[in-house]
Amino acid sequence: MPLLTRTFLKASLLYFVAGLLTGLLVSADSAFDLDLPVSGLLPVYFHMLMVGWVTQLILGVVFWMFPKYSREKPRGSEALGWATFWLLNAGLLLRIVSEPLLSREPQLLWGWLLVLSSLLQWLAGLAFLANTWGRIKEK
Repeated sequence: MPLLTRTFLKASLLYFVAGLLTGLLVSADSAFDLDLPVSGLLPVYFHMLMVGWVTQLILGVVFWMFPKYSREKPRGSEALGWATFWLLNAGLLLRIVSEPLLSREPQLLWGWLLVLSSLLQWLAGLAFLANTWGRIKEK
């Protein structure tokens, strides 16, 4: 299994556990009125599970298992694969920080950080598309 795939999968598992913990905190605060500082964490919970866990799990498996691009580069560009990983995770971590801050203190800076997080994730999607598109072909 390639290092990039292992990295995607391990990161996805960490986000899975962190996402479930976030969901637990949000639910406990709601159910028991604990007055925890969890405002803005519901969207973070969903992003941790859908982007952090599910999407990264899929991207890692696709990089590893999709048909070969060529004999010389069976998985396409490894550099583009790593760019996908770093862009996606930088965007997700920025969202994890900026989303709760924006909900607590609506300031222009937090809004721009949220936009930047989305841009980074979109660029990761484009990098993944560029690296994977050529591997989807008839036999």
